[in-house]
Amino acid sequence: MKLSTRLTQIAKQIPAGSRLADIGSDHGLLPVYAVRQGLVTQAIAGEVNKGPLDAAQRQVDEAGLGHVIEPRLGNGLAVLQPGEVDVVTIAGMGGALIVTILSEGIAKLAGVSRLILQPNVGEEFVRRWLLEQGWYLSSEQILEEDGRTYEILTADRREDAKQQNQQLYRTRVLEGADELSVSLSETELVQFGPYLLEEANPIFCDKWQQEIAKLEKVKASVERSDNDESRLKAAALQQQIKLVKEVLACLPKDKP
Repeated sequence: MKLSTRLTQIAKQIPAGSRLADIGSDHGLLPVYAVRQGLVTQAIAGEVNKGPLDAAQRQVDEAGLGHVIEPRLGNGLAVLQPGEVDVVTIAGMGGALIVTILSEGIAKLAGVSRLILQPNVGEEFVRRWLLEQGWYLSSEQILEEDGRTYEILTADRREDAKQQNQQLYRTRVLEGADELSVSLSETELVQFGPYLLEEANPIFCDKWQQEIAKLEKVKASVERSDNDESRLKAAALQQQIKLVKEVLACLPKDKP
């Protein structure tokens, strides 16, 4: 079985011997791969739509894994019972939707020790939810595939999560050339990603260069209107553009 780079990287975050729930499983590729690789002992493939659920069922049947993988029809975490699994993956949807799924099904997370989340957009919403709900963000990956950039956020339930999160999101000062420096608070670290900022690989830098271009385009559109609301929005956009440019300017230029 050949998985995409994105799904392969998600699979690498699954501890061996896990019981997995893959929410929004689509064709069930991740659970089948995880079982075949010996990563999970049993899995649930959750889908809200009948078409993808049927596709997942065919995938499971063809793999001969119906005894360990159960496709289930339902909305988000509604397909689970508390304590059934210890790892939940949610991938390939917006960050706001992922937060909604987690919030609405929070009681179903009883017994879950790891969340592996891959939002297509709105990563900061997911980081903020994890922080507010007491999950420790243990790792982040960023990758590019087929012209798109993806971030994978892995969070663990830990007794010392509050202390670890305080350390992870403590204020940082980035220093660049010509006495340029920028101080990043918890809010900015939630936006950029604390581990991704630390690594600052070329994919991360390219993502934020593209974000500058998007922000400048929106700002130019807003500035066509001269009312007070538009002026305030344009000023806020300019501040965001300035922040991103300063962050990029302070990153080491010799990153691999």
